[in-house]
Amino acid sequence: MSSVPERSDIDEEYTWDLESVYATDDEWQDAYEDVAERVEELQAYEGQVTDDAETLHSVLELRDSVMRDVSTVAAYARMRRDEDTTNQEYQALTARAQSLAADAQSAASFIDPELQELTREEFDDLVETEPALEVYDHYVDDVLRMKPHTRSAEVEELLADLSEVTGATGEVYNMLSNADMSFPSVEDPDPESEGEGEGESEAIEITQSNFTNLLKRSDREFRQQVYEEYFDEWESMRNTVASAYKNSVKADVKTARARNYDTAREAALDGPNVPVEVYDTLVESVHDNLDKLHHHADLKRQALDVDELQMWDLYMPLTGDEGPDVEYDQAAEYVVDALEPLGEEYQSRVAEGLESRWVDVYENEGKQSGAYSSGTYDTQPFILMNYQDDIASMYTLAHELGHSMHSQLTKDEQPFVYSGYEIFVAEVASTVNEALLTAHLLETVDDPEFKKHVLNEFLERVRSTLYRQTLFAEFEHEAHRLEEEGEPLTADRLDELYGGLKETYYEPAAVDDRIAREWMRIPHFYRAFYVYQYATGISAALAIVEDVLPDGAGGEPDREAADDYLEFLQQGSREYPLELLQIAGVDMSSSEPIDRALATYGERLDELEELLS
Repeated sequence: MSSVPERSDIDEEYTWDLESVYATDDEWQDAYEDVAERVEELQAYEGQVTDDAETLHSVLELRDSVMRDVSTVAAYARMRRDEDTTNQEYQALTARAQSLAADAQSAASFIDPELQELTREEFDDLVETEPALEVYDHYVDDVLRMKPHTRSAEVEELLADLSEVTGATGEVYNMLSNADMSFPSVEDPDPESEGEGEGESEAIEITQSNFTNLLKRSDREFRQQVYEEYFDEWESMRNTVASAYKNSVKADVKTARARNYDTAREAALDGPNVPVEVYDTLVESVHDNLDKLHHHADLKRQALDVDELQMWDLYMPLTGDEGPDVEYDQAAEYVVDALEPLGEEYQSRVAEGLESRWVDVYENEGKQSGAYSSGTYDTQPFILMNYQDDIASMYTLAHELGHSMHSQLTKDEQPFVYSGYEIFVAEVASTVNEALLTAHLLETVDDPEFKKHVLNEFLERVRSTLYRQTLFAEFEHEAHRLEEEGEPLTADRLDELYGGLKETYYEPAAVDDRIAREWMRIPHFYRAFYVYQYATGISAALAIVEDVLPDGAGGEPDREAADDYLEFLQQGSREYPLELLQIAGVDMSSSEPIDRALATYGERLDELEELLS
């Protein structure tokens, strides 16, 4: 029987090096206790923040120092837990770290309200007295901008204290979906595809990580069985997940109202200073181009030679089979080579990172599903993956390395206060790497079949990133609107809402009752109004890559465009997202980058259709 390996069976070179953060858990405990004491020191400044320039500088420096250490303590605990989400010890460490982070936020919650007692002119006067305050210029500008939505110090402290509670539904969902839920095994009619060799059929366990990969298998009856078994398991958790999501939405709405916003969406987008019109423009542009997605779906139907495309057919590539194997080491080489247009320094730092165990590569029993880039200001980057030896996993590696390098370049150039960056710009860095990988592979790989699969992967990435994430964005916007208008968010209502959107987006395909439950399996919904930024990110990224490679991958890169892009990566959060993207030559206040991305999707779709015919 095919099974997921235990973590102890994974070679160390394919695991991340968390010992570089804390050599032992005892060392983590020492760091935890040290920063917990300094959290208390923050509170001594309450009521004194704006007394004079020296005091203001001292409290901001202490706050940054505390948050810097808290982030490392929390990241280590979370990553240890994610190695095996069933491990009770690391669940406990993560819970303690989350409580510490909430305590730190609570202890520092008086700072912004007290800063908002200043005018801009008064802060400028303080800078003249204490020039070291100048580094906080943009931060203070952002704090003053949020004054209409910042409550009194007492209320801010209460909201910070409640953050652990209001975010609990996401934690419940995470433990349910990754630790407690188990999916059935199905008979694999083609065990050779799983490396078992020829012979009798074998049972293969469905997991969160391999589900979509199994839906790329050529056996249609097998795909249908995997699809039905998977979603039937989610159906058994229907009321629990609906309750979790309903309360997550309620928390978003009530928190937004507590901060004087009309809607949860307005509150979420105002944090990074992104106008809601950007969200609406994305949805409108995608709806104006649904014909391209419908064409893609119909081509899949033709490629499969079926009368009607079913939801279990949706992940099948247009090339008609599972695609070539791409082992991790080969994928890493392809990715590094593809980054050459960004310059030798960028490329070499990625190569060194891969050699230094940035990446936790393979799936193991209990491991957090999916992929992410982590790390803090004081650590190397860390990437969690569940690598599946395929082209999709290779693209995920490129994607997460984009995030990691964004963090590295920001740390090189910015102080801690600007070392983070909004998701709105983060998804640009990741998707630029994907687009560069596509261009490189189409230019350099000789195998025409491999090229077809690369082209197909590009199309699937745009479909799943631009169209799918916009569908998700519509769903969560509507779910929050219903809550704001007092309509109960029952499981049936959420199914109805999601199923209706699926019918609009995939008009040529059969939309069944099971796919209407797909909202249940999307963890990003517990971080409201997050997913639309994947769609805006890929739009900006494709525009940047077109500028960096004006003559395609075979031509000479535009060094100025590449340098502008690297400058954008180095800025962290020193400016607002739309202003940062203008450094890289992209105007996301208009539909132009989205329209360019959708036009490229249509052109690539026609290109692959011609190759296949």
